Amino acid sequence: MLKRKAYDKLLKWKNSTNKKSLMVKGARQVGKTYLVREFGKNEYDSYIEINFLNQKQLKRIFDASLDADTIYKRMSIEMPDIRLIPGKTLIFLDEIQNCGNARTAIKFLTEDKRFDIISSGSLLGLAYAENGDEEAEAPESVPTGYESFMTMYSLDFEEFLWAEGYSPDIISDLRNSFINELKVDDFINKKFEELFREYIVVGGMPEVVEVYSSHHDFNEVLSIQEQILENYRFDISKHAKGAEKQKVRACYDAIPKQLAKELKKFQYSTVEKKSSSKKYGDSIRWLIDSSMVQPCYNIREPYIPLLANSVEEQFKLYINDTGLLTAIYGFETRRSILDGSIKGNAKGGIYENIIANCLIRNGYKIYYYKPDDDHELEFLIEKDGGVVPIEVKAKNSATVSLNNYINDYKPHCAYKFIAGNVGRVGSKVTLPHYMAMFI
Repeated sequence: MLKRKAYDKLLKWKNSTNKKSLMVKGARQVGKTYLVREFGKNEYDSYIEINFLNQKQLKRIFDASLDADTIYKRMSIEMPDIRLIPGKTLIFLDEIQNCGNARTAIKFLTEDKRFDIISSGSLLGLAYAENGDEEAEAPESVPTGYESFMTMYSLDFEEFLWAEGYSPDIISDLRNSFINELKVDDFINKKFEELFREYIVVGGMPEVVEVYSSHHDFNEVLSIQEQILENYRFDISKHAKGAEKQKVRACYDAIPKQLAKELKKFQYSTVEKKSSSKKYGDSIRWLIDSSMVQPCYNIREPYIPLLANSVEEQFKLYINDTGLLTAIYGFETRRSILDGSIKGNAKGGIYENIIANCLIRNGYKIYYYKPDDDHELEFLIEKDGGVVPIEVKAKNSATVSLNNYINDYKPHCAYKFIAGNVGRVGSKVTLPHYMAMFI
């Protein structure tokens, strides 16, 4: 089993007082079901799983009264081999979007408190009105106030290193260099730059990482990634409604092209000539809500809260897993990433995507800042009570935009990610790309 940070979050939830039910959200195939299943089997005396996609007949459990006693009696009748042990049982309701009554019942099961409840499902970020899947059922009542939420992503770089067998002590030494702004030994730094390039190509999808850590076969990695991309396209064809199917697919296919051109914002004209948000705006929202892509909005002024200063119509989109992005680009691009020979605008777009992935996995909402036609900062985040600017360089070129920002706004800290080592000049801290895992 891959070691996942989300497992510790589940433990924290289990041991919390007055806990609510937990909904685990996230894109398809990031390991939600597998992790909850292992957690339930390892941490509870009794684990009960209902999958409303594969076990449609069990929806009958929720057809009558939704009080806890009735539900648990029906569950025992429909599933005679289960054990319901108060305080020691986890019930996992998977693919819950296919049983509206089960989602409504979360309120009553949470109030009952006898058993712990986790739910999950596919594309839960979509509003039911936006979901074209005929099997998706809107709940009569959403259990507002009775659910906690946890979002899962594909593996971050530190989890990738764990899968590759690197000890916590080695990673701790790197973290110490980050915290104390100490230069990393050149041999070690070069090695982790190589590992980070591998992570860019492999990405963090659990099935992909497991295969790679076992065989280190990039052809096998690519085969699985291509299957995941096909599953994503299937999800679009199944869950997008009517004419949106083609429009959502066209928008998704346009993102790698835009990243390869390092465009300053998402341009609808790359989806269709002379097009606009009026035609494709709902399709973009669908992709964001499905967690297949991650948005990054431009900022009018770099002051907190950044959300209040964001420009909704000016945004970039990043693929939710950079390994999938490089799979779209193909073999030669992946080879040139691995050997460090990649050139051109695509290189910058790929490195932007991976740093965006790293920041989001660490819990940040990401924004960018483009004050004029000549200057742009790839990312702004809220950290330590202020706004922290981040510039991303594929190699180690000049940072005019970051220098101007520092002069104008005097941030307490600014980060420049490069192919290089740790350093500082004033408030500007230079870091190798792989240290994005510590931000």
